[in-house]
Amino acid sequence: MTAGARVEAVGLLTGWGEGTAVLPPDARAAAAGRAVIPLERPALDGDRFRRATRECLLGVVAVEAMLRDAGIDREAIRGAGTAVVFVTAAAYGASNAEWLAGQAGTLHFPYTAPSVLPGEVAIEFGLRGPYVILIGGPTATVDALWQAGRLVAGGQCERALVLAVETFGECEALWRRARWTLPGPMVESAGCALLGRGDTLPAYRAAAAPTPLERVVEARAGRTLACAPLVALAFAREGGGRPALVSGTWRGRTATIELAIAGRAARV
Repeated sequence: MTAGARVEAVGLLTGWGEGTAVLPPDARAAAAGRAVIPLERPALDGDRFRRATRECLLGVVAVEAMLRDAGIDREAIRGAGTAVVFVTAAAYGASNAEWLAGQAGTLHFPYTAPSVLPGEVAIEFGLRGPYVILIGGPTATVDALWQAGRLVAGGQCERALVLAVETFGECEALWRRARWTLPGPMVESAGCALLGRGDTLPAYRAAAAPTPLERVVEARAGRTLACAPLVALAFAREGGGRPALVSGTWRGRTATIELAIAGRAARV
């Protein structure tokens, strides 16, 4: 049997709600002119979360959503056997904006680093395996899925979490000033995919243009940046677990990966 990896579960939260069933047929029409569709700050108990940023809390609840999708508890991922690959294009921008505006004290300075979000997740769930951070949009998440699959297939971990979080509300003006224009709406999102051992390796595929699944994600979810490939995986899970071609396009580059998917029946 060939050593490989497959997607076992996907947790997904967007400004529209949890999962794919809540996504509107047409995100742009549903936004009704709103530039950003926000995610509320999760209400998590514990002293450690009192100063945590909204994006850190969203990372935690994305992993919790993945556990629900997988039907497993926290103990199943605890320990040195679980790797974390974190991807974002924007998630630490809010804390940096607050720091530069003088709205945060020295206690919050560590939260201006992109490593804090996956660090909080690792602490909360007791994850002690390999650890990677990629900064970028959907193409970086395709790269993250490939790296996570190689870690699992190569025996460097038993399982890997690919985690992506994107928040936009605090930095909406910055996105408006960007040199390139993103059609709206920008939809705050948090997603987590669990990769376990399988029979086939994730494989890059040539693609000159976005796949049909990527176009569905953009039409129904809106702009979710690094979370977009995870939205695609959530759709693939609902589709019965057939191997999926997942693509991401970012600043002129399209990356496509083929992944084995463990399916489940669509939720009503």
